[in-house]
Amino acid sequence: MTEKTPSLTYAGAGVDVAGADRFVRRIASLARETHTPGVVPHRAEYAALFRPDWKGLSDPLIAATCDGVGTKLAIARETGWYDGLGQDLVAMNVNDLLPVGARPLFFLDYIAAGRLDPDAMTRVVQGMALACSDSGCALLGGETAEMPGVYAPGVFDLAGFAVGIVDASRVPKPDTVCAGDVVLGLPSSGVHSNGLSLARAAMRQAGLRYGDAVPGTGRMLGRELLEPTRLYVRPVLEFMERYPVRTAAHVTGGGIHARAKRLANAGHCVVLDPVAWKVPPVFDLIADAGSVSADEMARTFNMGLGYLLVVAKDVAREVLRDPGEWLEAGRIVEGEGFTMGSVHG
Repeated sequence: MTEKTPSLTYAGAGVDVAGADRFVRRIASLARETHTPGVVPHRAEYAALFRPDWKGLSDPLIAATCDGVGTKLAIARETGWYDGLGQDLVAMNVNDLLPVGARPLFFLDYIAAGRLDPDAMTRVVQGMALACSDSGCALLGGETAEMPGVYAPGVFDLAGFAVGIVDASRVPKPDTVCAGDVVLGLPSSGVHSNGLSLARAAMRQAGLRYGDAVPGTGRMLGRELLEPTRLYVRPVLEFMERYPVRTAAHVTGGGIHARAKRLANAGHCVVLDPVAWKVPPVFDLIADAGSVSADEMARTFNMGLGYLLVVAKDVAREVLRDPGEWLEAGRIVEGEGFTMGSVHG
């Protein structure tokens, strides 16, 4: 008698469709709480609808970004601390809209895992929702995919997508940068979401653990590395409403070196003053643990500055007249590229 071939199911193959549906229903309310007036209510089974407000825009442009959080995911998985990842994902995208002057309209996410962990993923989405609300944009939708065989058990990946709007007349013009202009900066909240592979390698080399203390902070190393990427939407857009900006940079991949260098146009050099801002202690720990050179640190990490912009000297003078978060990080001089050095003779 021939043995009967087993009847396979999708769930038996490792994909729990019913569980994914329950998760989507669980997080639906989190997304609804972020909805702005532009969101058009309807049965969003496939695509969401959004009606932009074009009022006050003579030549509206759409801006779009896509990014993830890199190997910060590995630290979250190894520690079990997932709460900041949602803000990281939103911040890495909405912050990237700002250098072109764009105001974020909505955000979408993509979550892929070998097997969905509803509790951990709910914490991630909660972070996304809070970050979207803080940035004035709607968490419009997303995709959750279970892919056994592609991702190992306990492993997941995140990607985000943000869309914004800006009037063409408000887009910064890098060609207007000239010698004597001032580089203003906003502090970072720490490592953000770049350079974590180097940080983890330095940890392994020095035998450090996530529970070890970071000198000068009173915090565990794992918590310092997982500190969420700062959201710059409010302070930067408020600045751009008041003052003309020649060019700007969100300090991400390539570190402070690459991002600052791109602020200058041909024939000009960006000089950042290393004593103008405080470098968070976690960067000193990484450098010491991995014997990482100062140049390599600057090419990998933000080193304490998460956002930079260039303005005319008179604008900088007005901004810096009153105490605030904006600091004078450097100057534009004749030359080429980027360097560290005092900008005050």
